[in-house]
Amino acid sequence: MQLSDFYYDLPEELIAQDPLLKRSDSRLMVLNREDDSIEHKVFRDIKDYIKPGDCLVINDTKVLPARLIGSKEGTGASIEVLLLKRQDDKTWETLVKPGKKARPGARISFGNGKLIGEVTDVVEEGNRLVRFEYDGIFEEVLDELGQMPLPPYITHQLEDKNRYQTVYAKHTGSAAAPTAGLHFTDELLSELTDMGVKIARVTLHVGLGTFRPVKVDNILEHHMHSEFYMIDDEAANIINETKANGGKIISVGTTSTRTLETAADADGTIKPCSGWTEIFIYPGYKFKCVDRLITNFHLPQSTLLMLVSALYDREKVLEAYKVAVDERYRFFSFGDAMFIL
Repeated sequence: MQLSDFYYDLPEELIAQDPLLKRSDSRLMVLNREDDSIEHKVFRDIKDYIKPGDCLVINDTKVLPARLIGSKEGTGASIEVLLLKRQDDKTWETLVKPGKKARPGARISFGNGKLIGEVTDVVEEGNRLVRFEYDGIFEEVLDELGQMPLPPYITHQLEDKNRYQTVYAKHTGSAAAPTAGLHFTDELLSELTDMGVKIARVTLHVGLGTFRPVKVDNILEHHMHSEFYMIDDEAANIINETKANGGKIISVGTTSTRTLETAADADGTIKPCSGWTEIFIYPGYKFKCVDRLITNFHLPQSTLLMLVSALYDREKVLEAYKVAVDERYRFFSFGDAMFIL
């Protein structure tokens, strides 16, 4: 299967640069796999397609304000540091720009010295290990000085950090938001639970690898990035009970999907577990746990589009994307949503 099989043409003006005033006002394209129909709705209408006894699986990861802008001690040169993966209490694997100014031994000051980072090593793909010095609690310092690590296709400044968090974000550790969940409000979730819909919380900390382009023509040669996930007893029990009672497992986003499909036994049973996943889901994959998917519109030739194409027919997904372009849907992280029934 070739990378070009997942290309579609997207006008740049359809890439959403800002979140809507109200999360659930985004548009919703509903794809029905039984009759191949397409409906155009508003996201809050999603409750019309979910039945009592069904289970929504949400990813409750919380995005770190992981983008730090500082200056190199001695020269004052501006340096951007993006936190990727925590190594220990004070050391992080980071992406540093410009890298040539961040050789081992370089010290970078943030917030007039409230936070100091020293480059200690250069590792895989040119990433830097940075050891931080600070007073107090790192997360509080980061919350004060850090910015949200918005995807490279978003050029506008985000006025409210919380708009790049889901309303149910809990466990800090992501470098990017699980964007399908951005459409939910507390009110909509309450309406769903009042209807008898179950909510299962899993955690997958989204890595920046989610934005890395596929660089091989044969997608089978692509190596997925590794991401940490957790499923606790409560979530596993809710999901297994739903399956046993004939309810549908509705995954909110590709990250929840990757978590469930990593953890599921052959019969779809979920056991409480945690670990690192590199699962790559593309057409031909047989889903074990996930029945339906709520997701955003993804980049051309991305692994996320490949996952969506695995759940539904690739050509029909690309046809739906063409319809979305024609209907002027908003694309990517702050864009509109799709529900595959």
